[in-house]
Amino acid sequence: MKPESQAGIGRHGLDVPYVLDVLPIGSSLEDMTVRHFPSYSEARANLRGVLDAANTGVVTTLERDHTRFAVVDGELLRSQLAVLRPAGAVVTAEDGGWSAFLPGLPVSGEGEDLDAAIGDLIDALRDYATDWNDRLHVASNHQDNWSLAALVELSTDEQLRSWLLTIDTIAEQ
Repeated sequence: MKPESQAGIGRHGLDVPYVLDVLPIGSSLEDMTVRHFPSYSEARANLRGVLDAANTGVVTTLERDHTRFAVVDGELLRSQLAVLRPAGAVVTAEDGGWSAFLPGLPVSGEGEDLDAAIGDLIDALRDYATDWNDRLHVASNHQDNWSLAALVELSTDEQLRSWLLTIDTIAEQ
């Protein structure tokens, strides 16, 4: 608690607010949002605040059984995953058609043209993400593919197509 001051004069006789009294420009005490919830019960009781804080893009957490969880805007997470986890797609023209795959992953696509091969690869990625969430997440050779499964689950087909066809990530053979 801060010491009492007279008529706006701070404790050192200066008309300066305490550092902790300063709010961000354009905000008020009513705008201040709690972002960290020490229990599931507190987060549940303040669910609107949890979602509002996450929606603004600030780090928002809650704890349950000594485990901390982050609540994040889905599109923000998706866009960051797309940058942090480049596709590295390999596309190859072969035998009058095209094939596309992601090295090191059990997914591939093929088609009569590049567009069809990428579409088939997107279907394979969706199947992989479903399988990863159903059972592969506990398999030692698939555990590290959380970011891929999350990216696929959070993306539209168009967003996946854009991610796969990013010039920096394609290795054409």
